[in-house]
Amino acid sequence: MNRILWHSQDFALTFGDAVAGAFGLALLLMVATLIALRRAGRARALEAQALLERTRALDQHMGALNQASAELSGRMQTMAQVFGSRQTDFVRLVSERLDVVGQQVGRGLEGAAKSTGDHLAALNERLAVIDAAQNRLTGLTQEVVGLKDILSNKQARGAFGQGRMEAIVRDNLPADAYQFQFTLKNGTRPDCVITLPGDDRVMVVDAKFPLESFTALRDAESEDARIKARQWVRTDISRHVKDIAERYFIAGQTQDIAVMFVPAESIFADLSEHFDDLVQKAHRSRILIVSPSLLMMAIQVMQAIVRDARVREQAHQIQAEVRNLVDDVIRLRDRVAKLDTHFRQAQEDVVTITTSTDKITRRGERIGALDFTPAREGADLAELHRAAE
Repeated sequence: MNRILWHSQDFALTFGDAVAGAFGLALLLMVATLIALRRAGRARALEAQALLERTRALDQHMGALNQASAELSGRMQTMAQVFGSRQTDFVRLVSERLDVVGQQVGRGLEGAAKSTGDHLAALNERLAVIDAAQNRLTGLTQEVVGLKDILSNKQARGAFGQGRMEAIVRDNLPADAYQFQFTLKNGTRPDCVITLPGDDRVMVVDAKFPLESFTALRDAESEDARIKARQWVRTDISRHVKDIAERYFIAGQTQDIAVMFVPAESIFADLSEHFDDLVQKAHRSRILIVSPSLLMMAIQVMQAIVRDARVREQAHQIQAEVRNLVDDVIRLRDRVAKLDTHFRQAQEDVVTITTSTDKITRRGERIGALDFTPAREGADLAELHRAAE
């Protein structure tokens, strides 16, 4: 019984201790089983009681539900009757409203149709205006295409620039102040030469402006194409400036300044904005680059110079006419003086005549007042003689 089954340094388990432990464990299991069975019975009893109560409550709910169903059926019948009468009223009201809405819609459609007709008439008028504008735009497009064809052809472009330059010069200068296609001593023929007063030398105007490079610059889409076009512009303008300087500057025949005419304001603006070095190079070469507006201003200045020169040329005639005018004024003054003398003499004669008339009048009054009785005859004659004196 006291046989040791297991031991350690602090504890030793004998056979008796193991039997006692097993018995105690079995006893604990039995007690736990009895407690569990008791609790299970109690739970089943509580569950049965709860089921009985739920059944009783369910019966009560079913009774209440049947009662409520009966009440609901009665209410449904009542509502059906009410809905029947209300449906009749609703149908009648809807019919009336539909009639009113139909009339309003008819009037609205009639007004809309009239307004739509007016708008369509106005739209037709505007379309007619648009058609006319489109026709004008078509004509303008054709003119622009024709202008592009002109500008793409060197000869036609030269004729175009020549025409614009000739129109500006012809409209602002007298006929003896300019010549077109004049032949210089070296055999060259500039587009126009202008003669300024007091100087036998002529001013040369050139209208053959190179345009192909500017067209290429505007049509360039890449940076490389723009760089090549700019170089092309610089080459063309430099060559043209050099040609003008070499061909149109002749000592004793031409002025020290020549004019390069650019036929478009936009090209002149691009040239001044992006190619200022070319403009400065032309100025150093004594070549003035002008647009149509600048050429107009220069021609107007020349016109003023021509007008002043002609006035100076006619100054002696003006002075002679002024002297004649002064002589005429002097003669007029003498004649007015003579006329004034005549007027004074006439006035003096009138005063004399008035005095004589007064005397005659007084004498007549005195004669009328005489008394021709013998006693007064001698006295009256004496008074008459005194009055005559």
